[in-house]
Amino acid sequence: MARKTPVNFEKSLTELEDLVDAMEQGDLSLEEALKSFEKGISLAASCQQALQKAEQKVTQLVEKNGELLENPFDLDE
Repeated sequence: MARKTPVNFEKSLTELEDLVDAMEQGDLSLEEALKSFEKGISLAASCQQALQKAEQKVTQLVEKNGELLENPFDLDE
């Protein structure tokens, strides 16, 4: 079974931005615009998944009674 290559978030985001710029120019044929749209949807999903994985990894280390505890990072604190 082949392993899935991890998503390079920055590269995917840059590619997505480039696709959006090209589509906003309005110079693409309908077929090119549809292909760009499909690729953009795929890139956006990959970026969202990478962000969710990163969010799950973010924790705070807190010391309580001499013991280190991991708590989820909460931006609302």
